[in-house]
Amino acid sequence: MADILLCGEQLYKLIPQRPPIVMVDKLFSASDTEAETGLLITENNMFVSKEENGSGTNMDCLREPGIIEHIAQSAAAFAGYGTFSKGLPPKLGYIGEIKKCKIHLLPKVGNELVTDIHLVAEAAGVSLVEAHTRSGDMLVAECQMKIFLEQ
Repeated sequence: MADILLCGEQLYKLIPQRPPIVMVDKLFSASDTEAETGLLITENNMFVSKEENGSGTNMDCLREPGIIEHIAQSAAAFAGYGTFSKGLPPKLGYIGEIKKCKIHLLPKVGNELVTDIHLVAEAAGVSLVEAHTRSGDMLVAECQMKIFLEQ
């Protein structure tokens, strides 16, 4: 993780989502084939709920749909940075397929997610990306996504 390239409302130039559904708050880096994004999990996130940790204690955690949405918006920020750097608005994207998805843990409120997006292939408005999301040294999730961009 390096310096922050874009953060907060600056990211609205890259993604079509708006509050309360914004699940990326930092873009650390972006290139033609890779990007790294971040999200600080807050208690007012719509995907946060209580999770029992096994010892009877409830903790506020980001649920599975929020992790997947964070990964999808990380892919959108990656694609959006490519159009933003050319002075164009972001294209609307749709998740076409999620494969090899493993969610290893549910991160807690206060944790920062860092997601690495890697472009595997791209053709005819469809991008295949691999994503790895971590919080600190812990792997949170990994998957492949096919993203369809509106032309």
